[in-house]
Parts: sequence; C-alpha cells; structure tokens
Amino acid sequence: MKKKNIEKYRKDVVDMDYDLADFAIETAQKHGADYAEARLESTEGDGFLLKNGIPQVSGFDLIKGIGMRFLVKNAMSSFCTNVLDKKSIEEGIIKAIKSANASKRINEKIEFAKEPSYKANYQVKEKIKLADIGPDEKISLLYEIQKKIAQTKVRTMGTYLSLSTYGTERYFTNNEGSRIISKIPRTNFFYYVTVEEKGQSAQRFWQYGSATGWEYVKEMNYPEILKTDVLALSSTLKNGKRAPTGNLDVVCGPQVVGIMVHESVGHPYEADRILGREAAQAGESFLSPDKIGYKIGSDVVNVVDDPTIENSYGYYLYDDEGVKARPKNLIKNGVITEFLHNRSTAAELGVKSNAAARVTHYDREPIVRMSNTMVVPGDQTEEELISGIKNGIYMKNFMEWNIDDKRLNQKYVGSESYLIKNGQITDPIKWPAIEIETPQLWSSVDGVAKNTELHAGSCGKGEPMQAIPVLFGGPSIRLRNIRLSLGNI
Repeated sequence: MKKKNIEKYRKDVVDMDYDLADFAIETAQKHGADYAEARLESTEGDGFLLKNGIPQVSGFDLIKGIGMRFLVKNAMSSFCTNVLDKKSIEEGIIKAIKSANASKRINEKIEFAKEPSYKANYQVKEKIKLADIGPDEKISLLYEIQKKIAQTKVRTMGTYLSLSTYGTERYFTNNEGSRIISKIPRTNFFYYVTVEEKGQSAQRFWQYGSATGWEYVKEMNYPEILKTDVLALSSTLKNGKRAPTGNLDVVCGPQVVGIMVHESVGHPYEADRILGREAAQAGESFLSPDKIGYKIGSDVVNVVDDPTIENSYGYYLYDDEGVKARPKNLIKNGVITEFLHNRSTAAELGVKSNAAARVTHYDREPIVRMSNTMVVPGDQTEEELISGIKNGIYMKNFMEWNIDDKRLNQKYVGSESYLIKNGQITDPIKWPAIEIETPQLWSSVDGVAKNTELHAGSCGKGEPMQAIPVLFGGPSIRLRNIRLSLGNI
C-alpha cells in the first residue's frame, strides 16, 4: 500500500462517526429491541519484538468497528461489524433481533440492573503523544535494553523483549440515554529472560504498563530494571542456599502480593464465576452468593479494585455498559463486602452494578473483569515487618505461580528470596514455594506495610479470549506460620 493510501486509510479508520451508533440504537428500537447498546471503537497501535537480540515481525494495527447487544423480551442477542455504513448496520441488527426472538423460549432470561444514564466525554492527556514516537525510537530502546543485559556478562539462554503502544477511542450509547466518549492511550512493555549458572537455569518475566503517553516509558528505566533482574537471577543461582521447608513466617514483597490478590481475590470475586457462567472458559469460584459478610482474612486485610486511578493501566471512568466507575471494596477488615458485577449479575443477585463490565474490542462481549486490584497499604515499613521475624524468609518476587479453577488452592515459587534470621535478611535462597488455600492465606496476614507498588498485567478471560489491561499490587505483607515447600530444584 502506497504512503498516500496508508494515510487515507488511517484517517478513515481513526475518524469516528458517532451518528452511526445513534442510528444503530434507533434502528434496534424500531425493530423491537426492548434494550439496545452500541460501542463504536477506533484503535490504532503498534508493537515491536526483540528476541535474543534479533528483531522479529512487528505489527501496526488500525481497527474500527461497532458492537451491539440487545434484549428482546429478556432474550439477549448481539451483533458486530467493521463495515460502517447504515445499510450494513441495519441488516445486521435485523438478523440479530430475529435471532433473539427465535430463541427467547429456550434461552436463559437476562435482566439488567437499573442504572442512571450518563453523558460524559473524558480522555487521558499525553505529555508526549504516542503518535509522535516513531518505530526507530521504540526499536532503539529494545536494543538498549539488550545491550545492558549483555554488559552484565551473565550467561542468558534467552531474552524476549516486547514493547507496544496504542490508543483507543470509544463511544458508548444506549436507549436509556447514555452518551459516553473516552480516549485512552496505553503503553506496554513485557520481558522474559532466562539465565544459566553452574548448569542450572532460572527464568524471570514481568510487565510494565500505563494509561499515558510516551512520558511513562521515558520515566521508567527499563535497561536498568533488566540489568537488576539478570544479576539477581545469577546471584541466586550461584550463591543461593536450599530453601527451608515446613511452617515458617514469610514477608512477601509487593510483586508477590500483587499476583496473590489478583488470583485469589480478584478472580473468585467475579460474580459471573460465582454464578457458574465462566466455568467452561475461565473457571469457577470457591465463593457463593451468600458469602457477603464472611470473614476471610485477618483484621488488617483490606482489598480494593479501583479503575479511577489516573494513568493506571486498568484506568476507566465508565465501564463498557455505561455505568460510572468507583472503587470497589472487596475485603474490608478481613470481611468480604462486595463482588465484581456487571448489570446482569447485579440484577440476578439483587444489587447495583459496580461498573466491572469491560471489553477489549468492539467484536467482543463486555464481561465481568477486574481493573486495578490491590491490598490497601498499612502503616508499617517493610523493615518493621522483617524485624518481627525470628526465623523465616523474605520473598521479593516470584518466578512462577499456579492456582486451581476455583481459586482456592495455590502455589507461588519465589525468585529473588532470602532467609530472615533474628529480624535480619541474610543469605539468598533457591526457590521457596508457598502452598496455601485462599482463606488461610489472608487469615495468616498479621502485618501490612506502606510500600505500595502497582504492576501491569494482561488478564485473560472469556471465549474468545479477552486480554484486558489491569494493575495488581499493594505493599509488603507478613504471613505467620505458613507452609513452605520447594519449587524448582
């Protein structure tokens, strides 16, 4: 495609005709929809990959389309297209509504919780616009990271460095009067590195992301981050002692806390899982609808899911059903206080939606998702948590984890970890593993620090798969008398 044609295509894709979404709602009502919603989306982005120092195929995405859902006598149907003309949209709507009418006798009856309508227009301001950063600068950054890794002189068996940026504009509207425009840019850096020492290998992966312009990437020192991780892996392999086993006290750093809260609190609190609607795809939950008010952790445990944090990777002010976002207090003083809801699960359980409906692209259905899920900080320092342990370990970060489909039984294998003796960090240790059930995990917490860190992730769920941007984290926490085993040896 010639440059002139590329620019015309970009303009055609990125420019948004909001009238098409309004037309779609009117058309759906005219043909019998009791409820109709439309999401008109335009996304432009790119991605670059360096694998073992060699550039791989890069991608440039330009996506535009409209997705709709309808309720016809409590039967749900949907429709999406990237052919954005009124004739095609009307034809698709008519077929979708006919499908809903044909299936309403056998389909599950769907209701949406009553919610206010909103009119809003919000966007994330970019100090350095992503559109102004060319491919050369992005690829150069990956080469700089690779060079910094090489300068450590550590033997790396493999490196995988991925950098992507994109911006999404969405217009949500429904027949209840909501009209919401959002414009959100995002950056995403993911790496995977494998180190070898003395015939043993260890792997480390992590992700950094934000809802900002390029300024976030400039503020982060990715080359130094990778250098630190590679040296830590090498040191553990060369100098690490065998990790202790049995029941011990443990201090977990913010990265470990983040994966714990995401997997053992965020996911099982998704109401569609609790109701069994995700069992065949993403799994179930050990919780049931009657567990609101159940004591699941110690008094110092508080967990919130908050999409309104500015510039966070999971940021939004209105969800993809048009509900206004707010912080969701999942656990307060150790007690379960609310689940994550969309309008459908909220109606079924007799509550209001708390704006947890999210969608990755126009051709997917909004489902119950997390945003920025974290343990609320306490008032202690990490050093104070460590000083209170006579014999235990400090798990700074992790190399692997797994958890069962109900989010009950789980295992976290430490990467950079150390012994704690008489309140002091001492020798590095190899691969301590926490194996624990969710209620025991959160009931064992007796101390929460204030050194909060939030880290990006791409959370997978749904069929087809939707990898949604989220943050997870919190401060360091101290767990008393929990079972440790050995991970990789």
